[in-house]
Amino acid sequence: MAVTRRFFLKSSGVAMASLAAAPSFLKRVALAQNYTGPDRDRPILIAIFQRGAMDGISAVVPFGDRNYASVRPQIAIQSPSRGATDTAIDLDGFFGFHPSLAPFKPVWDQGHLAVVHAVGSPDNTRSHFDAQDYMESATPGNKGTGEGWLNRYLQSRRDPKASPFRAVSLTANLPRTLMGTAPAVAMTNINEFGVRAGQGGGQVASGFEELYQQSMTDVLSGTGQEAFKAVKMLKKANPQQYTAANGANYPRSPFGNALLQIAQLIKADIGIEVAFTDVGGWDTHVNQGNGRGQLANRLQDFSQGIAALYKDLGDRMRNVVVITMTEFGRTIRQNGSGGTDHGHASCLFVLGAAVAGGKVYGQWPGLATEQLYEGRDLTLTTDFRNIFAEIAARHMGASDLNAIFPGFSPDPKNFRRFLARS
Repeated sequence: MAVTRRFFLKSSGVAMASLAAAPSFLKRVALAQNYTGPDRDRPILIAIFQRGAMDGISAVVPFGDRNYASVRPQIAIQSPSRGATDTAIDLDGFFGFHPSLAPFKPVWDQGHLAVVHAVGSPDNTRSHFDAQDYMESATPGNKGTGEGWLNRYLQSRRDPKASPFRAVSLTANLPRTLMGTAPAVAMTNINEFGVRAGQGGGQVASGFEELYQQSMTDVLSGTGQEAFKAVKMLKKANPQQYTAANGANYPRSPFGNALLQIAQLIKADIGIEVAFTDVGGWDTHVNQGNGRGQLANRLQDFSQGIAALYKDLGDRMRNVVVITMTEFGRTIRQNGSGGTDHGHASCLFVLGAAVAGGKVYGQWPGLATEQLYEGRDLTLTTDFRNIFAEIAARHMGASDLNAIFPGFSPDPKNFRRFLARS
């Protein structure tokens, strides 16, 4: 069957699989056509968004605060008790992990996992959509920002020889934080990434490549071959034959699968610098649970996945930092449905060999009524932009922080210093 330009443009049987905005991606791939290979010591950032607002008070439990248990009569996590189950895992005599975060404890003990508590956005919105948008753009309160902070980071460190897979999101659509003029790709499955055919099978895919060889004046001129080169580069990950290393056992969940594929892409040495994924299910208005229940199940999947990623990457964690985030926290007091409502500050996790771990960072504001934000929420003591800026500067090597965080001007004096080395 002869493949014509008209056939390609109209046929629904040919598509770039699992791409966010395929035409835009094709144009961007051309910008990276001179990629010459990976730098195995290049810093890598893995960003994970917990969408729905995780309850930081239950995830990292302030059992040492005398006001904690009284405001949560049914859902408080019990203080650590030797030999007991479903109690907090003691970290420092004041804070403890939720029991479902047990997979994190060995990484904590190795000094490669840190917590920043009472962190979040200075904006007081309790809208999931707005708060996520503000966090991903890193411009709280400003709905007019056109680009995400991670894309601005990529723009600030342009590299004409960068891989077309410099920034990859394991999500169905490109996340807000990677939107902008710098190249970024979204995919849900490495196996499905590429040029696929419908009724025409491989013949159509072959015709697609030939078509672009002839289309030097087309709007996508010159990008067709680069797209195929990018697909071939990605296939180096050998997704169908991949086996996790070091006994890593990823949970069989969408989140676990996303992290497994991020590990594949990093090990394939295709030039990844930023990887992103997200995980939902944190909006626990009803039946949140305590040591067991709805939140416990989410935390188990979350911690098992990240712990497996850490184990799987092994010595590659020397140049990888994992940062988690959530749009806001939840109310200190439980509601009448055994859950918690939209709050203010929460906590986040930072993991990697470069992390000065085994410590909870940040100023604890206290849980007495007079210490709460608006009398109901954990008060914010660390602006999330200082966390992102510290990673951008001290891990990723960014120098122009004002360009990455417009209207903020990050001050290193406000960094929490959770990275052991710059």
